[in-house]
Amino acid sequence: MNESSQRRGVPGITGTDHIGFTVPDIEEAHRFLVDVIGCDYVYSLGPFPADPGLMRDKLNVHPQAVMKEIRFYRCFNGANFEVFHYESPDQTLDPPRNSDVGGHHIAFYVEDLDTAVAYLKGCGITILGEPTRSAGASAGQRWVYFLAPWGMQFELVSFPGGKAYEATAPVKLWKP
Repeated sequence: MNESSQRRGVPGITGTDHIGFTVPDIEEAHRFLVDVIGCDYVYSLGPFPADPGLMRDKLNVHPQAVMKEIRFYRCFNGANFEVFHYESPDQTLDPPRNSDVGGHHIAFYVEDLDTAVAYLKGCGITILGEPTRSAGASAGQRWVYFLAPWGMQFELVSFPGGKAYEATAPVKLWKP
């Protein structure tokens, strides 16, 4: 096997299994993920009482943190969600913005952006502005951000005709 055909990175890696995030109210998150987004609830774990060694050494959280519950969701084609409900003496309740270190968002691909936005508005979900057309390598894509009830950022994206970069790219970022 020549050097150019060898795999890079972690041996045996095959993709993204799940995305984990913490919410302030697990029932509110459940209603949002199942009733609004349409995810399937799969199972839950917990509670896990404070275990200083586990919390500090393996999870990098306050040693007295308590993991009240973890719920797992399957959301169509893509990564699963592992949703945590913690109680911790040093917990920050404000979600990070995209510009903050550790800031993030989760993007869902939709076939029809306008229909999806209208649906979210009908559910009372906060939409951040109007859909935006991308340019440059992402030309062909439209997107819009929206907020979960607890303030976490999500995004809808759609590019039914593909993105400009795909015309010459050997690797595609996503194939709906």
